[in-house]
Parts: sequence; C-alpha cells; structure tokens
Amino acid sequence: MQISHRLAMTGTAMLGAAGTLAAPATAQTLNLSVNIPRLSVAEYHRPYVAIWIEKEGATPRSLSVWYDYDKKNGEGTKWLRDIRQWWRASGRTLNFPVDGVSGATRAPGDQKIAFTAGKGPLGALGPGNYTLIVEAAREVGGRELLRLPFAWPPKPGAVVKAQGSSELGAIALSFGK
Repeated sequence: MQISHRLAMTGTAMLGAAGTLAAPATAQTLNLSVNIPRLSVAEYHRPYVAIWIEKEGATPRSLSVWYDYDKKNGEGTKWLRDIRQWWRASGRTLNFPVDGVSGATRAPGDQKIAFTAGKGPLGALGPGNYTLIVEAAREVGGRELLRLPFAWPPKPGAVVKAQGSSELGAIALSFGK
C-alpha cells in the first residue's frame, strides 16, 4: 500500500495496524468537579482528599491528594493514612510530596480539576471499565468515599455523578477534548 507523499510529509494521517489510514487520536480530558460542603461546626478543618483511578487487574493510580503539605517537618503527611481506602490502595507506596499529585487542602465550595489522558498522573488509558474514586477525611469529622464508574473511551457528552452525604457534596465527572 502506498501513502501519498503529501500525507506522509504533513503527518496528518497515520497508518493503522491493519494498513488502513486512521485519523490522529485527540487527547481526552477528564473534568472533575468536587463539592466540599461547608459544615457548621465550631472547629472546622478542611478535609484531606484523595482522588484516584482503578481498573480491575491494574495498579491504582493516584491522581490528586489534597493535604497540609506545607507543615513543618512533613507533619501533614502523618494524617494521610486517615484517607483509609486510598492509603491501602496506593498511598502507602508513595513518597510525599508527589510532583503533579500533591496539593493543598481546599476550601468549601466547588473545586474543579482536569486530567488529560496520556499526560501527568492519569497517563495512558487502555479501553475498558474504570472507577474514579474520591475519598475525604476530616479531623474532628468523618470520612466519605464516592465511586464514579466509567467506560474508556468515553461516549461523547458522557457525565457520571455521585452525591455525598457528609464530607463530600456533589461530584461530577465529564469528558472533553
């Protein structure tokens, strides 16, 4: 099979495994909105939050961890184990701070974060069923974990939602290019 000189020179087409022309893949973005509710307690502490992705048979990937990373002598890391499910899944294997994953705790309200497939902590995603998990734990508070199952590659316009009841509010995962 011959590919035209023009296409070969411009890189606007790729030769697929079966020898057919295919359009170049475009990056998919996972757009996540996490609501941290304002709780009416006398001593309010911002929650520690872990966001990670799991696929059956694969190693879980930590995408974002919000904690008191700037405390003296790394004091904030000792409470990370309170985000129990994440800690068991992958947290205990990490050395903190983790570039591109670690971040400060967030104030109450809607927090938005995006992950691009093939880049950063998300990395490449093969086809299949995944679960994005958001877990929050708060000092003098409770714990909550929400799961958002999704298929990869996503259907155009797909949105997955979950509603928390205490430490987390509404969580929404949408997909874009």
